[in-house]
Amino acid sequence: MISQLLPFFVIIPVILAVFIYIFFTAQIARILAIGAQCLFVFPAIYLLYITRHNEIILTIGNYESLLGITLRADNLAAVFVALTVIIFLAIGIYTIQTPYDRSRRLYLFLLFLLQGALIGLFLTRDFFNIFVLVEVTTVVVTILLMYDAKKRNLLAGLTFIMVNLIVMQFYLFGLGYLYMMTGTLDLEIAGGIITNLDTRDVVLPYALIMTAIASKCSLLPMLTWLPKVNSLTGAHFTIAAIMSGLHIKSGIYLFIRFQYLFGGLGSEFFVIIGIITALAGIVFACSQSDIRLILAYSTIAQVGLIIVGLSLNNETSYIGALFHIINHSIFKVALFLCASQISYMYKTKNIHKIRGAWRVSPIIVGANIMAILGIIGAPLFNGSISKYFLMYGAHGPLEWVILLINLGTMVVFVRYASMFTGKPPDGVRGLDREWNRIAVVLGLGATCLFLGIFGANAVNFLFQYDASINIFGYLEKSVIFIGSILIAVVLYIQLFCKRSFRAFNLLDGFSLSFNTLCISIGVFFAVLIIVTGMWA
Repeated sequence: MISQLLPFFVIIPVILAVFIYIFFTAQIARILAIGAQCLFVFPAIYLLYITRHNEIILTIGNYESLLGITLRADNLAAVFVALTVIIFLAIGIYTIQTPYDRSRRLYLFLLFLLQGALIGLFLTRDFFNIFVLVEVTTVVVTILLMYDAKKRNLLAGLTFIMVNLIVMQFYLFGLGYLYMMTGTLDLEIAGGIITNLDTRDVVLPYALIMTAIASKCSLLPMLTWLPKVNSLTGAHFTIAAIMSGLHIKSGIYLFIRFQYLFGGLGSEFFVIIGIITALAGIVFACSQSDIRLILAYSTIAQVGLIIVGLSLNNETSYIGALFHIINHSIFKVALFLCASQISYMYKTKNIHKIRGAWRVSPIIVGANIMAILGIIGAPLFNGSISKYFLMYGAHGPLEWVILLINLGTMVVFVRYASMFTGKPPDGVRGLDREWNRIAVVLGLGATCLFLGIFGANAVNFLFQYDASINIFGYLEKSVIFIGSILIAVVLYIQLFCKRSFRAFNLLDGFSLSFNTLCISIGVFFAVLIIVTGMWA
């Protein structure tokens, strides 16, 4: 039975990680890693296909669900598992030509270990197992951040692990409180008990747990810490790609699970927080000179938009937000990997020093443009479909706010695309034809187009939702897009080319100190518990 195979989705990556590091030479490790990851795609897609109609449940050790460790693969979990496997495959192929030594095998070991922990997080339904797996992913990501043992990398790793240790204490206290109230660590059983409790009784554990999850998503006011970590990591754009493209999605996944557990408590609050986070992320992205920080803050803006869609209490918007999670992973990984190539060619990450990239490497820039068209929601690209559905439940002022968020995203990437035009500096040369890297970024860019053209079919397959697109409504959105992109170009010229708005310069490189970050977490918790207590 397929249920008996669920543990192997977690175990196989871990076993491969150990084998690659201990028992194989560097060359064999490279081949084995990519080959195993290619094969791993098939069971992940099969799991997705099976769970379209049936939830798969396995209790480890044949115990009852109340006592044993239960793995559940429903449609949502299977989508995240498949996304994880595909993203790690893309990262693996992208790095295949990197010179491999023992330390490189350590890098592969850590990647496979992180993949196994993330898959375990998506499949488990146990409060404590979630805590353990989040801590495992935190440790692995910290080691990846410290991989080159440079001072800046060590600072990034220490920042990451200390913030996570603090926020997970909130989760642990919330977990203990829920266990005291329900007598179980199983999410499904606890959910049934919570529905019979007075809403005011669960406000405290809800606020504790959601504070931890909001920090994992880097929502306001904690939005600067994750981009700061991305900017401090040495030359490994692949690590930043994993963090922005996939790792932050684990926080969104937990947000979905726990909002469902608590019956949508605090949805209105998170609509407001999502909007403010998205707008703040856009302002910070416009203010940065480091291309990695621009992409990292744009991730925060898109996460805020996703949180809004998930919290609107509208089924179509909810499906649109889920589809946008997948789309964002694809085009954000493509953007980071293309940025890696561009940064290597120009020997800098400063956007002001990069010009004429189109002349230097038209293939990389072509892939980059497809990813940009995806994230700004251009017609026929994947972002347009997910944003079309996401806005379905937005009416009145909220619809205009989401349009403003998308306009801000356009301004960010019109500025970002300025790297492609002009005359390249003397001495800048294109890279050797590393076909593995070209294939990955072109493949991801083409996927953005494919999921745009066949977006409704993709939504139907992934989420069993009849995603019919009104052709006139889509044409209306396309006209709005054209008008918005023209406004974005004008705003870019006025704000950046003429330097008429210098306030952006004040935020370049801005980040909260560790002490201020801790205070922000406490403030978020206090506000959340007061607001949900008033609305309960």
